[in-house]
Amino acid sequence: MSVIPERRRRKPEINIVPLIDVLTMLIFFLIITMQFRSQQSKQQVLNIVLPKVETAGQSKFDEQVEIGVGTKGEFWFNGSLVAEKQLEAAIVTAAGIRKDIPVLLLADENSLLKNVTIVMDLCRKHGLEKIRLQSR
Repeated sequence: MSVIPERRRRKPEINIVPLIDVLTMLIFFLIITMQFRSQQSKQQVLNIVLPKVETAGQSKFDEQVEIGVGTKGEFWFNGSLVAEKQLEAAIVTAAGIRKDIPVLLLADENSLLKNVTIVMDLCRKHGLEKIRLQSR
């Protein structure tokens, strides 16, 4: 009679080295693809997409008036939604404080040119000549 040798089973074990490799690659991929943003920019708050201009310079000033024009003809004055009559009153007030204050015009790339020219005309009519168009 032959005796079948008894096989010893190895203890089951989990090899964690490949798991660590996969986890490291996931973390690395997450860090590389993550977009860090500081605070909400004016364009996100106003929900407008600025047109892209290749030759645009920086249009930032220390003290300025910011006027936004949306796609549906809505206007913002320093981040607050205003009607066209209120916009004109705000421009008159700003011009009364200081005539050389710069105006930064944030117009959505799909907004009507008519609305942009309304803002520019109101500014020039009340003496605000330093008008800049913001782009990305």
